[in-house]
Amino acid sequence: MAVESKAMEHIRKVLGQFGDKYFTKSCALKRNTVIEDLDNYDKDLMTAILKDDLLHKTYTSKIADVEIFEINKFVDMLRYKEYWEDSFTKYDNKIGLAAGDKYLDYSSDVVLDFPYKDCVLKAGMTKEDVEHSGDVDEPFLNETLAKPEIDELFEPKIFINATKYDKNGKTKASSISDDDNLIIKGNNLIALYSLEERYAGKVKLIYLDPPYNTKGKFGYNDSFNHSSWLTFMKNRLEISKRLLSKDGSIWITLDNTELNYLKVLADNILGRENFITTIAWRSSDNSNNDAKQFSNDFNEILVYSLAGSSWLPNKVKRNLSQSKHYSNPNNDPRGPWFDGNPLGSPNYRENLIYDIKAPNGNVIHPPKNGWRWSEETLKEKMKTGEIYFNKDFTNIKRKTYLYEQSPLPPSNLWFDLEVTGHNRQAKNEQKVLFKEKDKDKLFSTPKPEKLLEQIIHIGSDENDLVLDFFMGSATTQAVAMKMHRRFIGIEQMDYINTISVPRLQKVIAGEQGGISKAVNWQGGGSFIYAELMEKNQGYLKDIQNAKDINDLMSVYTRIKQNGDIDFRVDLDKFESSLKAGELPSFSDRKKELIKIIDKNQLYYNYSNIDDADVKDLISDSDYKFNKSFYSSNEEGKE
Repeated sequence: MAVESKAMEHIRKVLGQFGDKYFTKSCALKRNTVIEDLDNYDKDLMTAILKDDLLHKTYTSKIADVEIFEINKFVDMLRYKEYWEDSFTKYDNKIGLAAGDKYLDYSSDVVLDFPYKDCVLKAGMTKEDVEHSGDVDEPFLNETLAKPEIDELFEPKIFINATKYDKNGKTKASSISDDDNLIIKGNNLIALYSLEERYAGKVKLIYLDPPYNTKGKFGYNDSFNHSSWLTFMKNRLEISKRLLSKDGSIWITLDNTELNYLKVLADNILGRENFITTIAWRSSDNSNNDAKQFSNDFNEILVYSLAGSSWLPNKVKRNLSQSKHYSNPNNDPRGPWFDGNPLGSPNYRENLIYDIKAPNGNVIHPPKNGWRWSEETLKEKMKTGEIYFNKDFTNIKRKTYLYEQSPLPPSNLWFDLEVTGHNRQAKNEQKVLFKEKDKDKLFSTPKPEKLLEQIIHIGSDENDLVLDFFMGSATTQAVAMKMHRRFIGIEQMDYINTISVPRLQKVIAGEQGGISKAVNWQGGGSFIYAELMEKNQGYLKDIQNAKDINDLMSVYTRIKQNGDIDFRVDLDKFESSLKAGELPSFSDRKKELIKIIDKNQLYYNYSNIDDADVKDLISDSDYKFNKSFYSSNEEGKE
């Protein structure tokens, strides 16, 4: 029995109406016969296919109010059937640069081509997804072959435990407004699609600090660790683009492990014409003396904007290295100054040729082209102190004040540790914040608040919306709050409740770490915390808590009755393996049961919120919160 998707199950059922016309004696599908009849627009076959609700929804689209049967997509699904059981992809198992289906040898147009490029990868990162599963075995869902599975995966989900945090503590949240900040616990890809209806085109700045793929964390298949990471990023950049505003920007921090590949991938998704720059950020305050080759002392930040060349970043203040020659030896009330700017006019003008008489009677003659100002203006500048005589009254000098200097366009070389911080500083900020001596309990790879201050300043203004869906220790959200931006953060790992949320509570209380003093942060603000409502999570916990094989098989019985099993699993073969004793040990059987649960069904769809068996599982407050969150969806349906 072959492993089949929902679409294939429905196709077999539909084709079964025609007897053995489309099946061999061994019940194998005559794919060529089906394709030929579709090419000939066989009325009976097409009618039967379109009567099936799932196939109708998956393989039709509307153009100018006319419904079109997308035969090409349907045929693709049939043709690529032979690949489903292994990779669910039509791409060969190799990686390289290609244009269309031709590798670089055949074309001068370059795009990134890799296995699973035509797939969706959920990439769960919790203990249940990774540690208890042994070798991570998540399906690469092909965009054509497994479209119904992907559609269901990306349906908006139910939120639970909605809680508002502010200066008064925390209370249940039964509604949300556009002014509310939002923190979500759950898989970031699924959460992003739940945000789409409400926030599409509204996010001004997206900052991403993704896993750098340096320690094999994406080793779903040892031969395709690199491809898995690219698929993981591709899926998330595609939905990010839909959330970003027309004048918004996206910033991605990486080291050099995947930078160049991500650059080509991002060019394909966000548009090469929308690439702004690559920033070199000095992330280390001291070199690694133990490095075997080069000490990695900086990270790169890719910057894109959907506005392309018309995108205008906010300018930045002159950093310390550019203002060292400013000082204030005479305590001038106008602040630091220096006297190095020229006094002469760049072009000769008759009215600028005049002598200046010093208090001791010395006569000071003009430069070759005359003074920079008229005599009247120069005397006025002498009164204000901007122009002054040197000690022996043989010349005059000009004060140039620091406060008068215009902000500069941002540089893409961020080397000043005082301005953009460094990684060790970020760890110290976290230690001070939590007064935590056990470093293992803290987030391992935080970013310094100064770095996010620079990014958020350049890419947004007050009240703009900032998104970070690799939230980690919540540096982006903490800085956004201190800089009076709205924010959304997404994190799946459990440290969201031991590090991320507690950190934001401290920000509300007015903590003075990071950039707080520089921006005169006095506390305040609020945010709403909510979790994606898990579906199969209960079965996972029951399996993990089972004490013996009898407990385990009892859970398995309930999963078969009410749970969701991965559509790739052949239950007949699985149960045969149990009877044959192929999984004799308790731990092996537990591991396999965890693997067969459909991880794409861990969360409840919002479309089911009014079902009696679902509504009974959530509180009245959470029910109201969901109705408020998806209110635009509801209005659109009426």
